[in-house]
Amino acid sequence: MTDVRPFRALRYDPERVDLSSVIVPPYDVIAAEEREAYWERDPHCAIRLILTRDAGAEKDADYRDVARLLAEWRAAGVLVRDDTPAIYGLRQRFTAPDGAELVREAFFAALHVEDYARRIVLPHERTMTGPKADRLKLLRAAGANLSSIFLLYEDPDDKLAATLAPAFAAGPTWRARDAAGAEHALTRIDDPSVVGTVRHFLAERPVVIADGHHRYETALAHRDVCRGEQPDAGAEAPFEFTLGCFANAYAPGSLLLPIHRVIPGATLPPDLAARLPGWSETRVTVGSSDEVPAALAEHLAPLAPAPSFAADDGSGVLRVFARAESDGDLAIRVVHREVVDGVFGLDEDAVAGGAIRYAKDTREAARDARAGAGVVLYVNPLSPDDVFRVTAAGEILPQKSTFFVPKLPTGLVFRPLEAGA
Repeated sequence: MTDVRPFRALRYDPERVDLSSVIVPPYDVIAAEEREAYWERDPHCAIRLILTRDAGAEKDADYRDVARLLAEWRAAGVLVRDDTPAIYGLRQRFTAPDGAELVREAFFAALHVEDYARRIVLPHERTMTGPKADRLKLLRAAGANLSSIFLLYEDPDDKLAATLAPAFAAGPTWRARDAAGAEHALTRIDDPSVVGTVRHFLAERPVVIADGHHRYETALAHRDVCRGEQPDAGAEAPFEFTLGCFANAYAPGSLLLPIHRVIPGATLPPDLAARLPGWSETRVTVGSSDEVPAALAEHLAPLAPAPSFAADDGSGVLRVFARAESDGDLAIRVVHREVVDGVFGLDEDAVAGGAIRYAKDTREAARDARAGAGVVLYVNPLSPDDVFRVTAAGEILPQKSTFFVPKLPTGLVFRPLEAGA
């Protein structure tokens, strides 16, 4: 099913740059006000390849300067292209929100671009037209995959890890540490038996897009344009593939966190419990916002996978609700249907229009509630089983249902759309 290939990466020469200074977060999580700092951090910073310096200039950008930069950096030896194809093992060491030290193992490879209808590469969220149009301009101007799509595969027994273990044990080829403190160690893997095993393993199963839906759909659009421009290019043409990073959704370091819902300006109805028949309620007193994460770990987390949430209006009392019956539906869907819409009157159109905000940091959300920002609905994270069950059925998760950490930085490897792998 899933077709992955080794490729000849274009990458920074660690003798010419400090890799930690040039990698950046994915383009869509860099705030507009952060661009200048990244831009000034290093003259070869990867942000210069993926974003305009001024967010206001993005609308009219044609990205021809990116092609020029790539050519200049390659000519100067700042960027070098490997002579032979490989996959690139990635080990990410990071600290989880609860303080635990975790390691996620993954690998970069070229991914054959497949239409969603073939059920090989599966989406889990909807995309917007604007970002895809911008990324298509960049891809066509640069002639390279500059940012990787992050994809998950199913391996509950972590079988593929044994195949990759010797390469990781041999030690990384390059190291970098990002601004969030996560360490990224990259290892080139070109052993034919290892690459063959990886390819065979993924060929037997689909993959789910965790992060990078806009980038993937941009690759689809680019492929279709190129097929029209180059009808005789063939099935192995570079534009038939894109850059992917693959991780086992069930491995210990594959952390899937919740994204909480904030309803601005709202207050909790006095008859909240009465408006939620079939739900049980527990009230938990908390002091400061710093106590909220521990309270949720004790009182909300054990309720998963049943539909459950905790409402916080900043009063110092968390109202934790759970429903025993879910009719097999996804917990986050039940919360949206019966609470976000049923209690607060915000239907799908209102949510899509921005009627609620999303909070990844529990403490910040709790502080916002205490500052009068509205009501926070804390939710439990989805499980890997939830993600694969929904996507296998061809369904889409509610907006902002998943938050995978750590993020995959841009700048570890690039993939030129040139002949010769």
